[in-house]
Amino acid sequence: MLLSPFRKRPEISRGQQPPISPDPARTEPPAAYRSSNLPRWAFLPTVVLVIAVLYWAQQVLVPVAIAVLLTFVLTPVVGALEGFRLGRIPSVVAATILSLSLLFGVGWVVLWQMSALANDLPQYRLNILEKIADLRSLTSGGALEKVEQTVKDVKKELEETKDPASEPKPSQVVVAAEEESVFWPIPLATGPMLERLAASGLAIALVVFMLIQKEELRNRLIRIFGYSRLTVTTRALEEAGQRISRYLLAQLLLNSGFGLAVGILLFMIGVPYALLWGFMATLLRFIPYVGAWLGAIMPTALSLAYFPGWTTPLLVVGVFVVLELTTNLVLEPLLYGESAGVSEIAILTMAAFWTWLWGPIGLLLATPLTVCLVVFSKYVPETTFVTVLLSDAPALAPSVNYYQRMLAHDQDEGEEIVEDYLKKQSAEQLYDQVFVPALSLAKSDRRHGYLNEKDEQAVYDGTRFILDDLPARREDETAENGADTERIADQHTVFTVGVPADGKADEVALVAFAKLLDRRRYTMDIISADILASEMVSLIEQKQPRLICIGAIAPGGLAHARYLCKRMRGRFPEVKILVGRWGASENFQDARASLASAGADRVSATLLESRDQLAQLSHLASATAPPQRLAAS
Repeated sequence: MLLSPFRKRPEISRGQQPPISPDPARTEPPAAYRSSNLPRWAFLPTVVLVIAVLYWAQQVLVPVAIAVLLTFVLTPVVGALEGFRLGRIPSVVAATILSLSLLFGVGWVVLWQMSALANDLPQYRLNILEKIADLRSLTSGGALEKVEQTVKDVKKELEETKDPASEPKPSQVVVAAEEESVFWPIPLATGPMLERLAASGLAIALVVFMLIQKEELRNRLIRIFGYSRLTVTTRALEEAGQRISRYLLAQLLLNSGFGLAVGILLFMIGVPYALLWGFMATLLRFIPYVGAWLGAIMPTALSLAYFPGWTTPLLVVGVFVVLELTTNLVLEPLLYGESAGVSEIAILTMAAFWTWLWGPIGLLLATPLTVCLVVFSKYVPETTFVTVLLSDAPALAPSVNYYQRMLAHDQDEGEEIVEDYLKKQSAEQLYDQVFVPALSLAKSDRRHGYLNEKDEQAVYDGTRFILDDLPARREDETAENGADTERIADQHTVFTVGVPADGKADEVALVAFAKLLDRRRYTMDIISADILASEMVSLIEQKQPRLICIGAIAPGGLAHARYLCKRMRGRFPEVKILVGRWGASENFQDARASLASAGADRVSATLLESRDQLAQLSHLASATAPPQRLAAS
């Protein structure tokens, strides 16, 4: 319970430091909030320049991007062939020939089926008219015919109001393309085809040489980034080589399996050109989220035109629905093993971006290119913003997210953050990993003038409210250090007093610490932070505890904690004193030595460590008879 028998006084107690006023000249945020060394003014021009280069150099960059992705896909295949004691070059040649043969074979069959489909479409005219008639009959009262007739009447009226003499007759303009140039004997109409063939040849050649000289390319990248970043570059390349290769290969196998299943099931149903639809399903499924449904449009439309009735078209739709749900919910988690590392919103946004930049080929490459971008940006400080924007990892640590919602006076979302954290982590980690860092951030921002008193109090009050709602340590939980329940029941309850060293943050931290204690062994009363140090000493003398726990959240509070240690050690020499220097990430050893010299028996850096040290001190305190009256010096 909270002991506050004295009214709040505005004066500063002994050893208390006055609040630090904000520095008007300081305009930069704390170092913890800065993530990039890139100057702010250079950010937008750099992004614009990169996008411009990607757009204007797409004829070169697209084949290079395709070659890099194919290299990642074929690297495991080449490694497997090398495991059979084939040389690097024979393995690369075999993998390349196998891939090209499979691609060209499927491509030839698909082109043949597309040509046959174009010739057979006029035969389906009767079925198409029948489906249109069925749709018209479904409309109430012939609404579709009425709308159509109204449009025809309006068009007729407009044509009658026109003066035929005033309307000039349109002249036909025929643009004849030049068959060939003076300096280029090949017809110019074949130019786009030759460009695509050249790009394909460039991509194939790059794949072969990248697979053969992948170690040389890796070493050159390391040399470019410099030896000072050798560790970071090595980690980036290793993660890129493993994670991206595994993801792309898994995606290729999964989409190919999806297309193969589509082709087989459509063939069993009787849909013509099933291989064509399976290939289109494989290709379109590289488009995130909507690709599978785009692949279902054409076979569904063909089944409407080819088959009488509605049974077969509904079966086609059912095939795609079942396969897509099975792939998303069952196969993808098993085959991928882990997330691609990109959020859903980022995938859709980047799909639109790459489509705008490189057209249809950009849409197909959007997901793998985005995955590569996220992986590499993790290791380059100047591109950390890319990871923050695109990654599926939480943008804020749970403690920072919780602190931000408390600053916004959003109690409900703060409770949701705590509940979500408890679903994945234990309650003991919640106190040390969420509450203590949030209290430390509030105290730090207040000291530097970033936080006013009202918002600071909102953080403390909100955290105190959530702590009161959290259940205390379970009664049936065994005590620390493996002690059994019967031995604990024979022990006397240890009475402890919690003393905040430097304000409300320490008081709330002591409330969190009390939640971690076994109520069968410990009884803790927490003194209010609003009273003076002399009043704290008088109150402790009245209560006569066997242990004193001083809470001191970093930053600050060290001088206050030392002052209280000295005063209580001189006043109560037989009482054990524990100091929790919680949230101190730097200079903890110096703080431990300073507090120990001031009279502290134990100094801890976390709440869990404080709990263990409290158990040790309780055994030491039990070895001596409890004092009848604490003598005043």
